[in-house]
Amino acid sequence: MNIYADNAATTKMSRAAIDAMLPCMEEVFGNPSTLYQTGQRAKEVIEQAREDIAEIINASPKEITFTSGGSEADNQAIRSGAMIGKKQGKMHIISTAFEHHAVLHTLKRLEEEGFDVTLLDVHENGIVTPEEVDAAIRDDTCLVTIMTANNEIGTIQPIREIGAVCRKRGVLFHTDAVQAVGHIHIDVEKDNIDMLSASAHKFHGPKGAGFLYAKKGIRLTNIIDGGAQERGKRAGTENVPAIAGMAAALKEAAANMDSNADKLTSMRNKLIEGLNEIPHSALNGDEQHRLPGNVNFCFEGIEGESILLLLDDKGIQASSGSACTSGSLDPSHVLLAIGRVHDVAHGSLRLTLGEDITEEQVDYIIKSVKETVEYLRSFSPVWKELCEGKRKFIL
Repeated sequence: MNIYADNAATTKMSRAAIDAMLPCMEEVFGNPSTLYQTGQRAKEVIEQAREDIAEIINASPKEITFTSGGSEADNQAIRSGAMIGKKQGKMHIISTAFEHHAVLHTLKRLEEEGFDVTLLDVHENGIVTPEEVDAAIRDDTCLVTIMTANNEIGTIQPIREIGAVCRKRGVLFHTDAVQAVGHIHIDVEKDNIDMLSASAHKFHGPKGAGFLYAKKGIRLTNIIDGGAQERGKRAGTENVPAIAGMAAALKEAAANMDSNADKLTSMRNKLIEGLNEIPHSALNGDEQHRLPGNVNFCFEGIEGESILLLLDDKGIQASSGSACTSGSLDPSHVLLAIGRVHDVAHGSLRLTLGEDITEEQVDYIIKSVKETVEYLRSFSPVWKELCEGKRKFIL
């Protein structure tokens, strides 16, 4: 049996996305900035994609800027909010300790440029409250940037309420919605969002494509200069096939969102119930307020990397955290942020399910993880010390 259970890292491209891309590579291949017919047909494809994406998140097409992905969109949104604040003499930014590194590293760079950054602690359930955001806002706060759903533990933040706090306090609000777009409903107007980042390959679109929503009136700061593409806010000839594929994938995801969420939530809960039977294990993040397909567990006494390799031998592809940090030997900053100690955080497993998952496959995952954890613990010196009482169990 072969099961791909790492959909938070990337998703398989949908047939709809592929079908939308092929004509853009074979027929509508022109440069959208040119005036002749082939180029203008390419421009029409881009503008139709812009309209389709805008409609899904309840935005205006003019508020959508195409990017190379979520990381670029995060960088541009945060830098834009910071530069707007700087002109007003406001140089304080609020975020959380468990954001994606595209956000955290950008904030670190801004700190080096003189900005003051507050990273809010997240609770054991992996959720930050609107009250904590409100309490952190100062007179010189220019931007709040908090992800819609965490990329590792899948917890969904109260974005609408946080956005309302920011509106009331007159502070720009950006959300990294890379893991959320296409999987849960987002309405930028109702959710009080000023800027939003998204990436196509998280909802069955192509890699290398994303978009940034910026509410009308927000002046974006360029991070790529050159031509006048994207209304002068993102230079470089547009990747027409990828943009077309992204729009097609998102339209399909939006059309099937409720049915997909119902199925995935059922499969997720079944998986959580099965893994909870493993002694000295714990689900990371809130059990209910999480993405439909996300399951993240810690198992005491073992290493996450060993779990991954042995599960791969059984045909199960998973991860121990964010794909962007999989080469690191350090434990996940997300797990440390929710209070997991180093020894426990090292033994983490992230399983992110796709819409094609079956009950038979979930049963196989549960059986395989149980066998793998038992096997690894059988020769783990740490587990032996725990069982002999030389160390205290944490989970």
